[in-house]
Amino acid sequence: MQTKTIKLDLTTMKKIVLQTILILLIMLPTKALGQIRRNQVGYYPKQEKVIVVEETDPTKIRIRTPKGKTLRPSSIRQAVSPFSEKTRYVVNLGELATIGKYQISIGKETCNIQVSERPFHNIAKASLRLFYLIRSGVPIELGGIYNRPLGHPDTLVLIHPSAATTKRPAGTVISSPYGWYDAGDYNKYVVNSAFSIGLMLASYEQLSDYYTNLNTEIPESHNKTPDLLDEMMFNLRWLQTMQDPDDGGVYHKLTTPNFEGFIMPSACKQPRYAVAKSVTATLDFAAVMADAARIFAPYHQDYNGFTEQATTMAEQAYQWAKAHPTALYRQNQIHEPEITTGTYADFNSRDELFWAASALYRLTHKKEYLDDALQNQPQRFDTPSWGNVSALGAFEWLSTKQSPLFYDMLHQLTTYCNSAIKNVETSSFHSPYGNNPQDFGWGCLAERCCCQAMALLYADKLQGTTQYRAYALQNADYLLGRNATGYCYITGFGDKSPMHPHHRISSADGIEAPFPGMLVGGPNPGQQDKKDMHNATYPSKIPDESYIDDEESYASNEIAINWNASLVAFLCWIDALTDTFTKP
Repeated sequence: MQTKTIKLDLTTMKKIVLQTILILLIMLPTKALGQIRRNQVGYYPKQEKVIVVEETDPTKIRIRTPKGKTLRPSSIRQAVSPFSEKTRYVVNLGELATIGKYQISIGKETCNIQVSERPFHNIAKASLRLFYLIRSGVPIELGGIYNRPLGHPDTLVLIHPSAATTKRPAGTVISSPYGWYDAGDYNKYVVNSAFSIGLMLASYEQLSDYYTNLNTEIPESHNKTPDLLDEMMFNLRWLQTMQDPDDGGVYHKLTTPNFEGFIMPSACKQPRYAVAKSVTATLDFAAVMADAARIFAPYHQDYNGFTEQATTMAEQAYQWAKAHPTALYRQNQIHEPEITTGTYADFNSRDELFWAASALYRLTHKKEYLDDALQNQPQRFDTPSWGNVSALGAFEWLSTKQSPLFYDMLHQLTTYCNSAIKNVETSSFHSPYGNNPQDFGWGCLAERCCCQAMALLYADKLQGTTQYRAYALQNADYLLGRNATGYCYITGFGDKSPMHPHHRISSADGIEAPFPGMLVGGPNPGQQDKKDMHNATYPSKIPDESYIDDEESYASNEIAINWNASLVAFLCWIDALTDTFTKP
């Protein structure tokens, strides 16, 4: 083969060199721009306006008001990251109370912040409406561009050998439709579904008037029941099918043997199984059915007979769990077909027993449940998660001041909240969340950021003060962009939000933008997915920077119903407090 020689004149060569340099400059990260970290969604008029600036002289910041007036910040303090040792500047922009858009400039960088009467309303609504978009077993017809045909009817579900009984041997066919897809995958897990409903029902109890008026434009929006409760019922109906009617035990999950590929639900072909009963799933089921029985009682027009049915199912489940305390889910047991999907394995059921006993005592006032709750109460408050639901039990007692454990739980909650806020004034991002290494990990933005804020709002309401709600708003600022990566971690909002979540429908539907209102897991220095990545690389191992917006990253960029449940509970509560942050 002959090599062809191409001769270039000097002018052409100069152009090629200049174009190459320009391309390289565009591709290289720049320290001169993108150094302002701020809430990208919006602020209340009476909310503090704080931004964080990295590696730039903050004294040059200028603020241009909606009326064209130029202002300077009211205060600046220096902070050093406990993880990266980067120097940052926490800048208080001052009392920007006029509704409108403010331009923030520093050197060549400019960005905007928005002050409005209800800055959190649209994002709160989207976080709840997300549950409609991830419904299983029905066509999505009110999703606009996200409409899709029916997938996973789940009317022909097989009893897995791990769940077999004499009356329901392996291969028995049951019908188990509806419910929500759990996360980035298409399976349905009782532990996480019950936890998610429990968290949102706890929020509902504190904000029932707010939810009564919140229209999320779902098929049930025109009935007599608040939309949040209608959405919970769609998943509760599925949960009811997961209880074995012969003994009251509850199957741990409904799943395919292996995770499906990144295809649409209607293209999935694997058989689906009801797998192994577990004590944790059964107790979570008992707790959420007890709560639902009580909360849905006024809505018999739409859900006639549900309260009585759910009460019976809750008590039957509780008795099965008490009789099978060692029935913990262990996926490594040998069965055919082998199950390799999410485990939600939990080898301590004491917190589930506390929650279930607490919920059943509120419903029935039976001494058996009170005794069990007292015997299994936690010694300290921790933010709720599917693996530790003791906080949901605490919320049961905190919902009525006449409860036997009210003051114990309030003391634990207040102790936790006071510890959470004590270092805000020296923190890098001016928030209770994000100051310790343990704040980051799988699902941290939900379990540690949103749920911490929810705890602060509980304390604020129960103590009858307004001191904690300002700290909860600081966590909102962190979530919406005032953080180490500069991401607003909720899809569809802000000017830098995740575009490639680990979510099968968003990957396969041919639409560039993912479902709006999804909270991603967040920075995860564990990087458990690193070994499975082929085209993506984490930018950093620093705890609060260990995040990548890539669908391969299930450890930092997946979505999940429990995470979105925490977002709903948090942001809807903030939206419900609009008057306190807006009016004089």
